[in-house]
Amino acid sequence: MTKDELIQYLNEHNAEQVKFAFADIDGVLRGKVISKLKLLDTLESGIGFCDVVFGWDSNDAAYDNVQLTGWHSGYPDKQVHIDPSTLRTIPWQNDLPFFLADFSKSNVAACGRSLLKKVVKECEDMGYHAEFAQEFEWFNFNESPHSLQQKQFVQPEPFTTGMFGYSILRTSLQSDFYFDLIDQLNKFNIPIEGIHTETGPGVYEAAIVHDNTLAAADKAVLFKTAVKEIAYKHGIMASFMAKWNEQLPGCSGHIHQSLWNPSTKENLFYSKEGKHNMSQLMEHYVAGLLYCLPHVLPMYAPTINSYKRLVEGAWAPTTVTWGVDNRTTAVRVLHPSEKYTRAEMRVPGSDTNPYLAIAASLASGLYGIKHQLPLNIPATKGNGYNYKDNGVLPSNLLEATTHMQHSSVAKDLFGEDFVDHFTNTRLWECRQFAKHVSDWELKRYFEII
Repeated sequence: MTKDELIQYLNEHNAEQVKFAFADIDGVLRGKVISKLKLLDTLESGIGFCDVVFGWDSNDAAYDNVQLTGWHSGYPDKQVHIDPSTLRTIPWQNDLPFFLADFSKSNVAACGRSLLKKVVKECEDMGYHAEFAQEFEWFNFNESPHSLQQKQFVQPEPFTTGMFGYSILRTSLQSDFYFDLIDQLNKFNIPIEGIHTETGPGVYEAAIVHDNTLAAADKAVLFKTAVKEIAYKHGIMASFMAKWNEQLPGCSGHIHQSLWNPSTKENLFYSKEGKHNMSQLMEHYVAGLLYCLPHVLPMYAPTINSYKRLVEGAWAPTTVTWGVDNRTTAVRVLHPSEKYTRAEMRVPGSDTNPYLAIAASLASGLYGIKHQLPLNIPATKGNGYNYKDNGVLPSNLLEATTHMQHSSVAKDLFGEDFVDHFTNTRLWECRQFAKHVSDWELKRYFEII
């Protein structure tokens, strides 16, 4: 969209204000509403935005262990550039025009969208077009931010009861919310391929229609905030926490991916003659996903809580494995037809920053192709939790982050600046958790010890 086309659009829609946002290191959207004049004046030059947004955590506590920004730099502005191609209107906010933005022209190593754009360019330079889609599970509660604060986040009330996966009945309890999600998300240019209840009280799963890599990541980032905002309007609170209750399954954020010939529109992962209909290119790609997995795990599992989901028997992988239509492995290969042949990375939870998780997948797969990695790990048949010979995923964020921090593979994929900043933010998370006194500790040690 050119500047003139944008002006015409804004004039036709009588839009005097617009909203824009970008994702921070945790995938949290940060932004503001600005005037039409401000937008048009800064399309080329960018808008100055305090770089503290990459210098604090999800609770706005300033990091003390990063170099990118901080008290030592005075938290200056960095230029964020709005991407006109991301224009859509927010139907639940009076059709307010909305844009995504990033720091690609400002060389901010912490910007996930900028990082993904670099990986996408590498993919295109190799002659491939990548298609991605992320799906999400999340829990819905009869709560508000205020009520949860009052309850100190103890025993939130799910908006339905019982373990009813794929239930037609349960969605009728909150049918206004259920169908509003579908309608509003479609109007917000996040088309939903399918939505249903998962096993657990008040839990939904939605699959977003696949798209080119950057657009797919944009939609995934926007999906999470959009669902929360739509839920608010129904008196509901949506949570994408990886695992909020030890008794219940966690929330996944599986990533589906495939490579295509940009000229012939041929799915390069499919081979009629290949074993499991997998092309050699797909075998290299899957090998790359598995080889790089231990080196990039915090990009798939970025929080302390992420690792509470990655446990045996909870529908999340724990081993470096792959299988054909096997939901117990880290990578699930699907080949129902040529059009839908793809790899599904099952490690990510719904708490991921989609830009980083998708960048990790694509970069890992391309690594396998560039290095012609053979798929030496045999396809897992049966319970993937029992196949530990090829590696077991770290059980906590500290172990995973320390490995990534010192990984030459991670630095080769994403550069030293990103790896240094990102891993230090994850180590910060570990420090915040380590000093916290939990209810579990009080119950266990207060009286008896």
